[in-house]
Amino acid sequence: IPCLRSPRNPEQKIIKRVIALEGDIIKTIGYKKKYVKVPHGHIWVEGDHHGHSFDSNAFGPVSLGLLHARATHILWPPHRWQKLQPVLPPERKPLCREQE
Repeated sequence: IPCLRSPRNPEQKIIKRVIALEGDIIKTIGYKKKYVKVPHGHIWVEGDHHGHSFDSNAFGPVSLGLLHARATHILWPPHRWQKLQPVLPPERKPLCREQE
């Protein structure tokens, strides 16, 4: 789960789930295009709260240059301590993945 600089405000860091990699075709949720092929050097990221998340559905594919770190655990608040699992919800898998 990457930590990246917000495309709209590089001073702000956001944590989102990677949904698609470069070359993948993804069905969007409310983006200006219904389907997007993620361009070279970019990823598609989404928050876990669809419709209430500032993510690629709001700003589009994200440049790999904005990746800052990788989140592995939730530490605060203490009652939510846990290791983050890199799970992709089945309904958000890319429609098509380019062959390497």
